[in-house]
Parts: sequence; structure tokens; C-alpha cells
Amino acid sequence: MQPISSIAPPTLRLALYEPDIPQNTGTILRLCACLGVEAHLVGPAGFPSTDRAFRRAGMDYLDQVAIRRHVSWTEFDGWRRENGLKLALFTTKAAGSYLDHAYMAGEILLFGRESAGVPDEVHEAADTRLLIPMKLGLRSVNLAVACAMAVGEALRQTNGFPKG
Repeated sequence: MQPISSIAPPTLRLALYEPDIPQNTGTILRLCACLGVEAHLVGPAGFPSTDRAFRRAGMDYLDQVAIRRHVSWTEFDGWRRENGLKLALFTTKAAGSYLDHAYMAGEILLFGRESAGVPDEVHEAADTRLLIPMKLGLRSVNLAVACAMAVGEALRQTNGFPKG
């Protein structure tokens, strides 16, 4: 085991606020495993948040992802503030495009519940609110797709894609 001080911090973190759909969560955890992104699950989830609950979508990749579970928004927000981490919230209520944001290494990309997004308290706590532009009249893309788009752009900007 390596000493904590010699372990490199993640280039990017992705957080899911009270996720509703275990299959989406499993797919997102697989994305995080493949791209070296640290995953945070902010509870409570709308399903049992055990590895077994999303093993089908995550397949055998779950052993390859760094997952941190937070029992509540309050606990998660306290942790991220204590660590001086910036929070970028992806929301349909934002004005700025995710493509125009200057991502930073270690930043947390936060995504809300599939059914309800996030409450006002979470909106207010975010350092940045970002939107994925889409055709008028359509509400949102699938959560796993939104995460993949956002993570791809953030890793591109920060040169954070895994090497090799």
C-alpha cells in the first residue's frame, strides 16, 4: 500500500446527487472506471446503493473505480468545502454552456436526480451552473450520456485522459 502523500489526486471528480436509476449509476461508474475519474454518490439514492445494485450496468469495471459514498448533501458539501474543491452543477436551469466553462483539475462535476434534478440549496452551493445545449422543446438527455459529454470535455480541456 502506498502512503497517502504519494498517491496522485484524481484529475476529475464526478458526483451524482441522490441517483434514481441503478442502471444509469452503473453505466456512469463504468465511465469513471475507464477514464480514471473519481465517483461520488451523494445519498440517499432511490435504490439500494450497493455494488450489487449496479453490477449489471457496471459489469466487472466496478472494481476499477474509486467510489466515495456520502450519506447526505450536507456531508458531501462539507467534505468538498473542507478540501477546497470547486463544484460545477449540470442543470437545465443554467444559462452557460458546458462547452464554454474552463475546467480545472480536481473539479467536481455534479449531476442531479433523473426525476427531479437538485433542490435550490444545491443550486446555491454550486460555484458554476452549466447547461448542455439542445434543441428547443426537449428537456434533457439521459443522465449517463450527459455525464459522458461533460467528462469528455473536462478531460480534454485539462489533458486528463488516461495515458496508454
